[in-house]
Amino acid sequence: MERTTLEIIAPSVEEAVARGVEQLGISPDMVDVDILDEGAKGFLGFGSRQVRVRLTLKAAEAAAAGEPDPQATLSEPSPAPTEDHLLNFAAQTARDLLSKMKINARVETCYGEADVDGEIPLLVDIRGDDLSVLIGRRAETLNAFQYILALIISKEADKWVQVVVDVEGYRARRERQLRQLARRMAEQTVRTGKRQVLEPMSSAERRIVHLELRDHPDVTSESIGEEPNRKVTILLKK
Repeated sequence: MERTTLEIIAPSVEEAVARGVEQLGISPDMVDVDILDEGAKGFLGFGSRQVRVRLTLKAAEAAAAGEPDPQATLSEPSPAPTEDHLLNFAAQTARDLLSKMKINARVETCYGEADVDGEIPLLVDIRGDDLSVLIGRRAETLNAFQYILALIISKEADKWVQVVVDVEGYRARRERQLRQLARRMAEQTVRTGKRQVLEPMSSAERRIVHLELRDHPDVTSESIGEEPNRKVTILLKK
């Protein structure tokens, strides 16, 4: 089973780890730390690059301390939460997180349609006044909020739950924009014969572009670069 990871960008490794464990609500000894980018100091502080680390949740090291793992001593597994319970839990957890962020908003939850793999997402719809702060630049804040919420809900469900958080219909509008952009850039690729490189996007947004162009007769698309600046490039089919 793949372990849960979280990537953090900060001025130093120590601050990145501190931010990550605070977001996850755990102690530093409960994660493995991988330094993805050590950053760089610029001349007189200008042009410096922040560090990027990956935090990976690890199994409790109780055995190493000579103590039995409490999960292993349970005689009976705890009952799985019902669908209604999980929806209510997701809504209340989202409200609690928003309250800590000092954001006043309404939260509704429901299940979405199954995807091609048969996975049913849990949808969290947030409505309120001036929620742009919750979206952030390139939806970075929204994606981080969604990831943290998914971690908490998945722990409650005792399995990974696909969680999709939308704020005032932002994701639906963004999806329409990305599909239009994909078609427009495809037309430009056909017209000029030159590949088109789009702005950096999250994996979810890149997937929308790829799906939009999947059946295009003349062009294909691929992702290039490294996270968090990975981009979609559109080029003519060979």
